[in-house]
Amino acid sequence: MIPSTSHQAWLFYSPLALQAALLKDDLLEPVDQLLDDPALVDLVRQCLATRRPLSTRTGREAIAPDRLLRCCVMKHLKGWSFRDLERELRSNLVYRRFTHFDAEATPHFTTFSRSFALLSPAITAEIHQRVVALACEQGAARGDKLRTDTTVVESNVHYPTDSSLLGDGIRVLSRSLQGIAAECKNGALEVVDHGRAVKHRLLEISRAAKCLTEVNQQRMQHSYQKLLGLTRSVVRQASEVLQRWGKGGLKVVGKRLRVETQIGQLRHFLPLVEKVMTQTQQRVWGGDRHVEGKVLSLFEAHTEVIRKGKAHKPNEFGRLVRIDEVENGIVSGYQVLAGNPDDTTAWMPALQQHQARFGRAPEMATGDRGFFSAQNEREAQALGVKKVALPERGRLSAQRAQQQKQRWFRRGLRWRAGEATISTLKHPFSMWRATYKGEPGFQRYVGWCVITKNLFSIARYQARRRDRGQVG
Repeated sequence: MIPSTSHQAWLFYSPLALQAALLKDDLLEPVDQLLDDPALVDLVRQCLATRRPLSTRTGREAIAPDRLLRCCVMKHLKGWSFRDLERELRSNLVYRRFTHFDAEATPHFTTFSRSFALLSPAITAEIHQRVVALACEQGAARGDKLRTDTTVVESNVHYPTDSSLLGDGIRVLSRSLQGIAAECKNGALEVVDHGRAVKHRLLEISRAAKCLTEVNQQRMQHSYQKLLGLTRSVVRQASEVLQRWGKGGLKVVGKRLRVETQIGQLRHFLPLVEKVMTQTQQRVWGGDRHVEGKVLSLFEAHTEVIRKGKAHKPNEFGRLVRIDEVENGIVSGYQVLAGNPDDTTAWMPALQQHQARFGRAPEMATGDRGFFSAQNEREAQALGVKKVALPERGRLSAQRAQQQKQRWFRRGLRWRAGEATISTLKHPFSMWRATYKGEPGFQRYVGWCVITKNLFSIARYQARRRDRGQVG
């Protein structure tokens, strides 16, 4: 059941509430007023109502929509885990006032996790659009200028070596097989624990890989052969269990629902583990390091290898994200891109998104050299952009050099580099690594980082306006 957003204070809490009201947070107070917007709360309420057919009237009481919205903002502002969020809300009066929990008991961290997952990527995008609309109403975002850039947001994965992926595959398949065996008749399914042998093989491979001599290469191949043998035996047993389950040959004496859950896990992970085995054989014995469709994680299968030309981090494992920004640090649009496309392909989608959001093209649009092409300049001007500040790559002609020395062009480049928005998103707002599970979770995480950043950008803009008014 979805509770009301009107929270009646406890009688004994009233004296303490008067004192707690004196504890102000200059960072949270302006955002508190923005989150009182009824349209934002209604979007969250509509999302919670889709959980079950009668979620609005029956069932246990869930987190109120206004509280859920504020907890999402608080979590991404501080970069907390769900456990940290629960602990901080229990112990801090300022955070309790901001999230409207006051004297009431705070939910368990698992409740936060399940409730946050209900806010789908589509709803997150709608909430972001409403926050940008609030910025337009406050005058913080006029849409006269646009700067766009791309960055890599890491997935929550370990460094993907073939040996570690094989070890993960053996672990998850064995865990599901053991869960099935526990619910079946005694002796119906015997599962061998290969954990100790896998650990030794992984250590042997890591030691041999430290020195690329011919002897160590032979040792590494020998260890890989043993590890692949262990993986094949587990994959073979998992395939046989799936066949027996399909034919009704497994006698379940425990809870059938648990067995069906583990069968679903086997069906999900088995093709991925088989693909890891194939790519390992092609790399270790065939020397092919660029296998098409390479699996980088069994748990975050959407992860991709992104190369941005960074000397200190040549390979990044995650997804490429486009960030579009207008005046006063307001991120007007974001998009999680597929693969590792060239930046030139992201230029026109950014302009089209801006036109759809503000109803017109920006007066000035700018980006770094990666976005430059003569076609992009022509298409932007045809769309109605008066000033296109894209620096050309390579050696400049005399005419191009003269154009890039013009005052409006240099002003556009200075504005592009004026605020480190991507750095702000990644560090204060924790967008450097997405910790929500799956591709939908990745998109939700990026969206809520952008939403939280926009709320505080609006609050800073309002503070600057008040200061100018007092000075004037």
